[in-house]
Amino acid sequence: MNQVSRVAVRPIRADEWPEVKELRLLSLQDPVAPIAFLETYEKAAAEPDTFWQERAKRAADGTQVRQFVAEGRDGIWSGSVTVLIEDTGSDDVFGGPLQQRQAHLAGVYVRPEYRGSGVIDALFETAVGWAWSVPDVARVRLFVHQDNARAESFYRQYGFVCSGETVPMKGDPSKVEREMVLDSPDRR
Repeated sequence: MNQVSRVAVRPIRADEWPEVKELRLLSLQDPVAPIAFLETYEKAAAEPDTFWQERAKRAADGTQVRQFVAEGRDGIWSGSVTVLIEDTGSDDVFGGPLQQRQAHLAGVYVRPEYRGSGVIDALFETAVGWAWSVPDVARVRLFVHQDNARAESFYRQYGFVCSGETVPMKGDPSKVEREMVLDSPDRR
């Protein structure tokens, strides 16, 4: 039995904030964290429990934010992805105005021992499926650092394409984050 057949992908619950915190802090210690996440381990580790409780509550409610985890039969969370619903006219996470209602995938992480096992495929199937269930979502997008070839390769295999939009990397404007998009099935 492969590892992916032993995991279930589901939304988090608000009371699981300690697990949300643990997995996030683990992800921020990964060797690729500086190019995979905007947040640092030091900043996240310094946050009080109330921060993590509120973060989990927002991501569990599932109206504008929904976090999904891949959970093994042993209760171990092998990975996670968060979907943010971005509304037309609001500002995106980089401060630019949004031209359409869309979903934004963020916080993509799979524990090293589960990489290559299909966990990321299961997470994306669930997260993207949920995004398409939200009314009027025109596309799903994400950003990938120019040097994160492994992540970009997976996103391309899943069907994402580069939009041509880039944003300078926070802390190193000589590097960029590339926007990758997946159009609504109705638009393909």
